[in-house]
Amino acid sequence: MATSRASSTPASGDRRVRRTQAALARALLRLVEEQDLSRITVADVAELAGVSRSTFYDHYRDVHELAEAACTAMIDNLIEALPGDFDVADPAEEATQSLEAFFASLAEHAGLYRALLGPQGSARVADHIRHRSTVAIQERLREAVEGAGVPERARAVLELPLDVPAAFTAGALIGVAAEWLRGGCPRSPAEMAALTWPLFHSLYRIEAMPPS
Repeated sequence: MATSRASSTPASGDRRVRRTQAALARALLRLVEEQDLSRITVADVAELAGVSRSTFYDHYRDVHELAEAACTAMIDNLIEALPGDFDVADPAEEATQSLEAFFASLAEHAGLYRALLGPQGSARVADHIRHRSTVAIQERLREAVEGAGVPERARAVLELPLDVPAAFTAGALIGVAAEWLRGGCPRSPAEMAALTWPLFHSLYRIEAMPPS
């Protein structure tokens, strides 16, 4: 993930730096609700934030780097909303609630995510989201296998690489989300959760795996 210039300098802890970065992030979030990210310029963001272009460049290389920084917290929240336990007796209720929260968060900032994940969006941001999701899913798969109550025979899964199924799942989930956003969120978050969970469960029914 690209990092802002300010984050690598001692000034990163300065209140004025944090206020400026917050103002730039707010300006970007407002602009991206109104137009494609690819059409937003540094001058647009700086003007709305009430700072000069040179001040912008003190913190970020370009609008795409600002987008990554501005979306980090929201991306983390989305990842936290994903199902964390793939191997419980009756996972459907908890998991669908988690997925519903995931899609509800997307819907809340639909313009932003539509811009970031759509055809005119940022490849860097989309790749960042996929990578963060892949790492999180891979860790949760490992925790599910290592967790209490997992049959001993299922622990053989640990000998298999988890990066491929995690990347597959993350890419599929982001693809579903992007298409849903692109269509104007025609189904409710609850409907999307109900449709998505069976796909998760079919991939990660660890307890049903045969002995090695």
